[in-house]
Amino acid sequence: MASTDSPILVAGAGPTGLVLALRLARHGVPVRIIDRREGPGEASRALVVHARTLEFYQQLGLADAVVARGIRMGAVHLREGGAEAAAVSFADLGEGISPFPFMLCFAQDDHERFLVAALAEAGVRVEWNTELAGFTQDDEGVAAVLDRGGVRETCETPYLCGCDGARSRVRQGLGLDFPGGTYAQIFYVADVRLAEQPGDDVFVNLGADALGLVMPVRSSGMHRLIGIVPPPLVGRENLAFADVQPSAEALLGLRVAQVNWFSTYHVHHRVAARFRAGRCFIAGDAGHIHSPAGGQGMNTGIGDAVNLAWKLAVVRQGLATPALLDSYEPERIAFARQLVASTDRAFQAVVGKGLRHQVLRTWLLPHLMPLLWGFRVTRRMMFEIVSQVRIAYPDSPLSEGRAGEVRGGDRLPWAPAPEGDNFAPLQALAWQLHVYGRARHGLTAEAADLGLPLHVLPHGPAAEAAGLSRDAAYLVRPDGHVALALPDQEAGLLGSYADRHGLRFAAAA
Repeated sequence: MASTDSPILVAGAGPTGLVLALRLARHGVPVRIIDRREGPGEASRALVVHARTLEFYQQLGLADAVVARGIRMGAVHLREGGAEAAAVSFADLGEGISPFPFMLCFAQDDHERFLVAALAEAGVRVEWNTELAGFTQDDEGVAAVLDRGGVRETCETPYLCGCDGARSRVRQGLGLDFPGGTYAQIFYVADVRLAEQPGDDVFVNLGADALGLVMPVRSSGMHRLIGIVPPPLVGRENLAFADVQPSAEALLGLRVAQVNWFSTYHVHHRVAARFRAGRCFIAGDAGHIHSPAGGQGMNTGIGDAVNLAWKLAVVRQGLATPALLDSYEPERIAFARQLVASTDRAFQAVVGKGLRHQVLRTWLLPHLMPLLWGFRVTRRMMFEIVSQVRIAYPDSPLSEGRAGEVRGGDRLPWAPAPEGDNFAPLQALAWQLHVYGRARHGLTAEAADLGLPLHVLPHGPAAEAAGLSRDAAYLVRPDGHVALALPDQEAGLLGSYADRHGLRFAAAA
């Protein structure tokens, strides 16, 4: 089927598909990306960009531009019965853990337009109004039928990546189950301009049978309102914001001056049975959907894209055997299942009925959360979980060894130093070796023989605090995760690791 220079086909130009295509292009791999829509979304939808996503953008040189376009989340205020019950600060919550120690609000439509422009600068343009009508695959490649306004084309591609949302044509075409369920409540979401601006803080309004959130959307002053549709309004046809406005304003303690966008929706929780079948992969909402608790959905999809992109790239470039692609599904599906389970528990705790849930919403959360927030360990744990910097692949076939507190599969910890931080070399998007302290001659020679870039970095206070062992060596993957940790710079283990996994490093190509 596909020739050696045929582009990889990405179906779906939401954030997941755009990041996948962008990373492939930056790796120098030909790529096509299609979407049945006319252009980027017109509504904000997903909103929160977490630290791990910004770290991935930093590898592409895009993080500063994204941060400049977004709004750093300030404090979170818990309100109960119309009055403030507690407030906790989210500003610089992850100080010392990430170069981006905050949560960023960046509306999805603006986010998509930004990524489309970055992709165009990389030489790839999204093919809008183009739908995946069907596909077949064999051992040599995939034949995809594309429909552009009734005109059909057969596209031959070595790999098809379905980033085409919860109703994914790719997932359905592969016959993959999508088990899970749907919550009973109907939610509303609106982007509005408020009569009085509350700043960049987030307000969580809790009630016996109610939930409402207010958060900043754009620097222009728009805010996002999220809440449960009041039971008397459930089932009303053509429900409009005017219908929920009285109860929303009373619960949220605000007045809406202008409505930009309004919609209602059910919340689902599902994970596909597989993330891969043959030469076809799924990522983002095509593989997992879950409650909006913690703003994890879009960030998880982008994480899928980064994980898959470098693996497809090195295989396509002949720097790894196709067996490397077998690691995508176990690494990402394990996290997706864990995420759906944890967000389900959090979501049920906040919206569930019954005395236990009411006590949690109206007493435990407002009183216990500020108390726990006073402990640094609590704040650090919260940031690590929500920001996704804790995601690790210890059970991956690619993960080996431990040095200090860092295991194979862990995200490389951030270690800033006066000379520069250890994340700067990651912009190469390539395999590399890090030593914090001094590199021995034997290791230096082996790395040179393998064509593996070696970065010798200081073992200062930040490296010590991050758990990086002095004079240990860490083989780092193109996505910034540690593959192999060598506590004593053991000779010969780099070469045997590469042989075991069918790898060649780019400089040796």
